[in-house]
Amino acid sequence: MKTNRTWPTLRSDHASLTETLQVLNERRRLLRLLGGAGALALLPMPSLACTLIPSETEGPYPGDGTNGPNVLTQTGIVRSDIRSSFGSSGTATAPGIPLVLTLQLVSTTTSCAPLAGVAVYIWQCNATGGYSMYSSGVTAQNYLRGVQVADANGEVTFTTIFPGCYSGRWPHIHFEIYETLGQATSGNNAQRISQLALPESFCRQVYTDSRYTNSLNNLNNVTLANDNVFRDDQAVHQLATISGSNANGYTAQLEVGVTITADTDTIFYDGFEG
Repeated sequence: MKTNRTWPTLRSDHASLTETLQVLNERRRLLRLLGGAGALALLPMPSLACTLIPSETEGPYPGDGTNGPNVLTQTGIVRSDIRSSFGSSGTATAPGIPLVLTLQLVSTTTSCAPLAGVAVYIWQCNATGGYSMYSSGVTAQNYLRGVQVADANGEVTFTTIFPGCYSGRWPHIHFEIYETLGQATSGNNAQRISQLALPESFCRQVYTDSRYTNSLNNLNNVTLANDNVFRDDQAVHQLATISGSNANGYTAQLEVGVTITADTDTIFYDGFEG
């Protein structure tokens, strides 16, 4: 008698890291039994989709008015290419290897439906680990900060540089989600704050570039397991998918699950800011 195999899936969108790893290991074991990678096309492949993105600290350099300067109220902040400063800060460009980052915002309550019209503000450090508007030598700059509005597919895309690794933190990019562009550019009412983590193998590749001073040494002294933001689950829902090379630049993608109320279409969140 033939036995039908059940493809292992998570029981909950909020499954623990332990359960997630168990499911992934079981999938790998089943694939080996079925003949390896060629079996992928024959099996349903549910991913970690529609999972509420973890809430994280905005850190000390947000530039959103909660800790000093507010770039969100400046004309020109709505842009897709964030490599250069703008407005009264001039036009200096942050040196580094190009990175095209796409975040796709999906609803965790309506079958992963894309969320058009939601605004996203991202910010990050430069190749040497400094943050514009805050760090020594770049306080007059406002580069590597920008806002985009999600398109019909729920996507926002930014052209930036691969961020450096500074002491004590895993390489990352910050982002805030706002219900509307108006809320984002008023510098008020961020609905969710989180961070994107970058895969180690690509970081090590990028940090061979001489512009990333000390990044490789800093990376050698931190792990996802001991990073003060990602250590709770080792960024299982925040680790970007990346492709590319130092010569041609990189592309990165991350699905960002958010929760929308059915009656008001406004974004709300549970959990805590950490």
